[in-house]
Parts: sequence; structure tokens; C-alpha cells
Amino acid sequence: MKKLTLLFAFVGMTTLGMQAQRVACVDVVRILESLEDYKKAQAELEATAAGWKQQIDQMRDEMNGMINKYESERVLLSDEARVKREDQIMMKEKEMRDFQKAKFDPNGAFFKKRQELIRPIQDRVYTAIEEFAEQKGFDFIFDKGGSAGLLFTNPRYDKTDDILKKLTE
Repeated sequence: MKKLTLLFAFVGMTTLGMQAQRVACVDVVRILESLEDYKKAQAELEATAAGWKQQIDQMRDEMNGMINKYESERVLLSDEARVKREDQIMMKEKEMRDFQKAKFDPNGAFFKKRQELIRPIQDRVYTAIEEFAEQKGFDFIFDKGGSAGLLFTNPRYDKTDDILKKLTE
């Protein structure tokens, strides 16, 4: 009888410790695209980018015009005049590349503008997801629509410190 009681106690404790983890998934892209302020921010961002692209196209057209004019007049130009025109063309190309880099590189104005407009909206969505997870008792929430992957995890499942401790022993 004592063995049977111990067995039941052991099984009961084991099942309590093996509580199922609650997992959910959300489509963050769909959530964002349904928000009016996100749509407005995206439209503003696209308009800004379109304006910059138009400026780049104008610079490219100017440069191509300079090249065409140079090609047609090259035989009539002195060596000094040719070098001067080639330098002007190279300066125009550099100006266009520098402008493009300033606007569209990873640290450029486009990405800074995106951070300024979109980031607060994304933060609001992620906060709502975290609050939802905590209120409803979810341990993990995954993003099924985007590349974010794991959006929320219950801190008790984070074993990073345990692994670091094991590595430093």
C-alpha cells in the first residue's frame, strides 16, 4: 500500500511538472496592413522614395546627355577639353551615386524615415501581442506571415543563462 501511495504521489508530481506549453501564431504583416496609420506611413514612405528615385533618374538623364554630347563632339575636342569633359561626366556620376547612397543605403535617409514612421506602429503591435500572450497565458507566439519568427516567449523558458553558465564552468 505504501508503494502504491508513493507511485501515485510520484505520477501526480510528474504530471504537474509537465504542464503543456501554450503556443500561438499571428500574422504580423496582416495586422500591420489592416492599421490605417500603417497604411498612411507606408504611402508617405513610398511617395518620399518615389521623389528620390525621380531625382536619381533626372541625374542619370543629365549624365547620359553629357555622355552623348561628349561622344558626338569628341573628335573635335582638344586633349585638354576631352579630359575636362570626362572629369565633368565622372563628377556627375559620382554625384548621382553619392545621392543614391545617401538616400537608399542601409544607413540612408530612406531607412531612417522608415524607422521614424513605421517603428512606433510596429512597437505598438508587438506590445499588444505581448500583453495578449501574458493575459491569455501563452508561452510562445510565432509570426506566421513575416520573417520575425518568435514574437513572444515566456521568460521562464529562456535558458540562455544556463548555457552561458555551463560554458564558463
